Amino acid sequence: MTALLILVYLLIMIIFSLIAFAVMQIKLAGLTVKDFWSFIEANQSLDKLYRISKRYEHMTQQEQVIFLKEAEKLFRAFEKVPNVLWEEEYPKYSDVLDAYKNVKILRWTTINENKVTSKKGS
Repeated sequence: MTALLILVYLLIMIIFSLIAFAVMQIKLAGLTVKDFWSFIEANQSLDKLYRISKRYEHMTQQEQVIFLKEAEKLFRAFEKVPNVLWEEEYPKYSDVLDAYKNVKILRWTTINENKVTSKKGS
């Protein structure tokens, strides 16, 4: 029974040591744990946004707004992390960024066309 308690204690100590080591490594990289965690979440959503970015021409206005908001969250998270950590994902990131720019331009032209149309009708 005592040996089992010692084993459990050692395992708990090892787990806490690994967690402390991971946090130390994150801080040595110049990041906060919160920034690193948001990067991990953004990296998971990158694949989803990448698939959506391939069909941005066919999005409704509501889908465009949602895409723009999610892409902005992704960009903020990726900005806080050194490029070395996500250089493998750069092609996907670049495609999402291009789609983001295209959707912004598409929305801007649509809004301006609506303004011109409403002024002519007045």
